Amino acid sequence: MSEKAIFAGGCFWCMIQPFDTQPGILSITSGYTGGHVPNPTYEQVLSHKTGHTEAVEIEFDPERMPYERLVEIYWQQTDPTDALGQFEDRGDNYRPVIFYTTDEQKVIAERSRQALAESGRFTEPIVTTIEPAVTFYPAEEYHQDFYQKDPERYEDAHANRANFIKENW
Repeated sequence: MSEKAIFAGGCFWCMIQPFDTQPGILSITSGYTGGHVPNPTYEQVLSHKTGHTEAVEIEFDPERMPYERLVEIYWQQTDPTDALGQFEDRGDNYRPVIFYTTDEQKVIAERSRQALAESGRFTEPIVTTIEPAVTFYPAEEYHQDFYQKDPERYEDAHANRANFIKENW
C-alpha cells in the first residue's frame, strides 16, 4: 500500500531530483497546495493572490522508503530558517512547509523539526511549518520532471540551493 507525502521548499523544480533518485519512490508530481483558488495556474500562483505554495507530492512505498527518511531528505533540500521563501525564490508561494497526510506523518514531522532545532546546526530558529494537507493541484505538464527536460536551466535554478546544502549538510 502506497502513501503520499507533500513538501514545499521553494521552486518545485529543485525539489524533484533529490527524492526521484531514492528507492521506494513511485511518483513525484510538481504542483500547488495550501491556497484558496481551485485549479490555479502557474501565473496565478506567481501573482501571490491564490495563497498556494509550490510543492511536490510524492507517492512512496513506506516499506522501502519510510516517511522518516523522506523528512530527512526534505530538511537537506531547504533552508528551514527562512519563512519568506527559499534561496533566490522569494515570496509566500515558496515558503517551506511539510504538509502531513496522516496523524502519524504529523508526529514524525514535528519530532524531526524539534530534533533539528535542538541539533544546533542552525543559529536561527527553525520556521518551517507543519500543516495538514489540503487539495494538491498538479502543475502544468512543462513543470513535471523539469530537471530532466531542461538540465541547464535546472542547474542555474539549483546553484544557490546546492551551495547552501554543501555548506550546511
